[in-house]
Amino acid sequence: MACPQCDLLHRVDEISVDSTARCARCGTVLFTPRSGAIERLVALAIASLVLMVVALTFPFLEMSAQGFSSHASVLDTITAFAGGFMAPLSLAIAGFIVFLPVLRLCAMIYALWPLIFDRPPAPGATAAFRLASNLKPWSMAEIFMIGVAVALVKMVGMATIVFGPAFWAFGFLVVFVTMIDVMMCERTIWRILDTR
Repeated sequence: MACPQCDLLHRVDEISVDSTARCARCGTVLFTPRSGAIERLVALAIASLVLMVVALTFPFLEMSAQGFSSHASVLDTITAFAGGFMAPLSLAIAGFIVFLPVLRLCAMIYALWPLIFDRPPAPGATAAFRLASNLKPWSMAEIFMIGVAVALVKMVGMATIVFGPAFWAFGFLVVFVTMIDVMMCERTIWRILDTR
């Protein structure tokens, strides 16, 4: 196994659960199998899907200035560019902040769910987990929240802003997806999928 930081090659042996394999040269963590990690990953993925439904259903924020008020939702953001030559931008926004994250979470749940109960992987579990791994850089819900935060900093002086339930749901969604990325040891999951 090559270190992702310094490219030093290591001969990888099995390590015990709750141990950490580090690079001999630079100390970068190579992998860390944890007990109960698969259960936590599936629970976080299911919770993230529920939060996505909340984020799409409820108002995201309300702005009011000089007697006028306006509600905005995530779906309003997606459909804002739906007309004319900007339609591809609308599709890209929908794909990157809704469809790809949902597809990634569903593929992860499909691949890992049987492993919780010590059953053989579902048919196509390796393809589903590979899809979930490949979609990781393209699921950009956290980038959307960074863009929202930058826009809100600029809007705070011009209007009164009230955060809706979807804002908080999307914020927790970003935290949960980040926790999934931090907790996941892909090498261990691939090993479990291969041995079962």
